[in-house]
Amino acid sequence: MGRYFGTDGFRGKAGVDLTADHAYKTGRFLGWYYGKQHEGGERARIVIGKDTRRSSYMYESSLAAGITASGADAYLLHVTTTPCVSYITRTEGFDCGVMISASHNPYWDNGIKLMNHKGEKMDDALQDQLEDYIDGKIEELPFATEDKIGCTVDFYTGRNRYIGYLTTLATKPFDDHRIALDCANGSSWMIGPAVFNALGAKTYVIGNNPDGVNENLNCGSTHIENLKQYVKDNKLDVGFAFDGDADRCLAVDEKGEEVNGDKIMYICAKYMKSHGQLPSNTVVTTIMSNFGLYKALDAAGINYEKTAVGDRYVYENMKVYHHAIGGEQSGHIIFRKHARTGDGLITAIMLMSVMIDTQLPLSVLAEGCKMYPQVLKNVVVDDKDETMGDQIVMDAVAAATEALGDSGRVLLRKSGTEPVLRVMSEAGSEEECEKHVDAIIKAMEESGHLVEVR
Repeated sequence: MGRYFGTDGFRGKAGVDLTADHAYKTGRFLGWYYGKQHEGGERARIVIGKDTRRSSYMYESSLAAGITASGADAYLLHVTTTPCVSYITRTEGFDCGVMISASHNPYWDNGIKLMNHKGEKMDDALQDQLEDYIDGKIEELPFATEDKIGCTVDFYTGRNRYIGYLTTLATKPFDDHRIALDCANGSSWMIGPAVFNALGAKTYVIGNNPDGVNENLNCGSTHIENLKQYVKDNKLDVGFAFDGDADRCLAVDEKGEEVNGDKIMYICAKYMKSHGQLPSNTVVTTIMSNFGLYKALDAAGINYEKTAVGDRYVYENMKVYHHAIGGEQSGHIIFRKHARTGDGLITAIMLMSVMIDTQLPLSVLAEGCKMYPQVLKNVVVDDKDETMGDQIVMDAVAAATEALGDSGRVLLRKSGTEPVLRVMSEAGSEEECEKHVDAIIKAMEESGHLVEVR
């Protein structure tokens, strides 16, 4: 990870960690860098999307000012999803794409996600150059003048093209299906209902009243309990919960039970295998996927890969080895035939297509994948690297691993988006998980590294 750009962009508290000046400099650098590729030809074109946070409008203006000041054109999609920006970038010939969002974080945070011309997450080496410019390690960039100054283009029609694309992905119409969407008061609040209504579903929507300060607030994929209750109360067939920028999707079955990203991958991969759509016979997971997923995939005769946490690592593995599906327990699911990033709406469409084609309710489709109890705690420490390398802590991890044997596991890792260590355990019972997690946290306290447990 870089100084500013982590596994999922530049993210932090708006006005503190991420300022309007950071956004302006990002725009200046991108406009200059891609402008060099067009010397003597047309101006560089950069497309920008944003979520519904109040600060997103500030960053949109700052980015556009920087881009145009460097001589490139800024195309504004306005409020849209991260996968929409990715799709439009790669299909409409843009030099790069920018999404303003802090994903599932609370509204007071925000972020800048950068994509290359293929709609993939931007190369680390280029982001390193950008960070050098932000830190003043690169001399000031020239300003465009006269007719070389870029312009800002209203490009809301790009959203309509993305919506049209999504409606082509369903294998059959969703007629007569009662479907709930929780749009997290975020990017999908207009696009989600538009897609499902176009596919013929009877759509029920919550989390669709953004006011700039309620994104992810007691709604969306991070608070799925609301959707669970809503599906039960209204006797619906299924529910889908998205996060702020709609690159995640979690589901709720007709009984009001959560179907997480691991179960979604199992259901879709098993269906794809039976229909000859899983050519490598492999699902790409991260190290955070549940033991239960691996047991279910083994039973289905499907192989799996494990990557570091982060959908960028999942996609990189899929791209290199030509795998068709991969993702995270949190709901970042990538269908490589259709997208270059996690796309919550595509995930919902694919899952609905399986339900309709098999004529089975979601609860039945998910039965073959039983989740092991899992406990995850976020721990603030004085130094993440020193804590992970401390002998007392390493001994505690080793002891828990030996005690669990083949019946579970423990995992200690650094967060890629927050200043914490994550301590996780899976075992036969929640009590056993708690015991091993707490033993590792106690070792952090004994070693003098513990600050607080969140």
